[in-house]
Amino acid sequence: MTTADALPASSLDLAQEAISSPRIGAGFASLGAAVPKRILTNAELAEMVETSDEWIRSRTGIEQRHVAGPDEFTSDLAVAASLDALRRSPFTAEQIDLVLCATTSGDYLWPATASLVQHRIGARRAAAFDVAAACSGFCCAVATAAAWIRSNDADTVLVVGADTLTKQLNWRDRATCVLFGDGAGAAVMTACSPDEGVLASVLGSDGAGVEQVWIPAGGTREPITPEGLVAGRNRIHMRGADVYRFAVEVVPRVTQQALERANLTLEDVDLLVLHQANIRIMHAAADRLGIRRERVYTNLQRYGNTSAASIPIALNEAARDGMLPRGSIVVTVGFGSGLSWGANVIRWGGGV
Repeated sequence: MTTADALPASSLDLAQEAISSPRIGAGFASLGAAVPKRILTNAELAEMVETSDEWIRSRTGIEQRHVAGPDEFTSDLAVAASLDALRRSPFTAEQIDLVLCATTSGDYLWPATASLVQHRIGARRAAAFDVAAACSGFCCAVATAAAWIRSNDADTVLVVGADTLTKQLNWRDRATCVLFGDGAGAAVMTACSPDEGVLASVLGSDGAGVEQVWIPAGGTREPITPEGLVAGRNRIHMRGADVYRFAVEVVPRVTQQALERANLTLEDVDLLVLHQANIRIMHAAADRLGIRRERVYTNLQRYGNTSAASIPIALNEAARDGMLPRGSIVVTVGFGSGLSWGANVIRWGGGV
């Protein structure tokens, strides 16, 4: 006898209703962000590598990026963003049940950067672990936090997206060194009405594309060797054309899937917040969706590609600029190494 057979029809119906229509929602109580003080402009980059301000702007939309100093690390930015979010929330660090840190440029191979954040902010009650999904990391972490809250396993979750990918760049590689910047964004998530907060999430991965954007050496498969260091195997490698094709295809698809799960349409979307990777990708995806570019939030001109930090930094700025009034529908979509992707449909209930 299966579990379904063992349940009376009325009990089964109630169980299915509880799964499809949770009585607890998971929303955003506050947001925060932090970036390094050091700004690297396109003009400065042109003195380091064969490129120009016009070349970078026309191909990426980036004008400048923030770069972590030699004594500034991913956990430092993550802690600063977390404290910023906590200051704007009704919660203290001791009330946090779980710390999720989306990063692939943590301070160490292990332990988790989330553990460093948990300790430094004083979240003594909290569990902590990293979500290593590269540029999709924040979307994946938000979906994870929402599941913990809806299942009553956590009341309040701190979700951080933080990366210092400039420490993983080959500064002689024009194709990659112009793209990335450093930063962190954080969100305090907590229980809310089921018709607010995260309404639907879609996550996915295609490991067949792992070599499209990756760091080949540094793990157990290919430990770092002197020869590997000379060859730059411990730095970011990317096949830009392949990544472009992947992103332009996956963003419209996952956006539509997430909206369908939320029983919404593109006409309901007030703001689309994409991973800030490249203006050409963002425009092409918006055009394929048939959504006006003015409804796509853009700030990569100031920050470049900050990986897992890009979406929370953008959300933080959008909220501060009054672009997320209560009840508005915002869709966040991340995509990147893995290959991985994730989307969240959110009915905004707060967060400043």
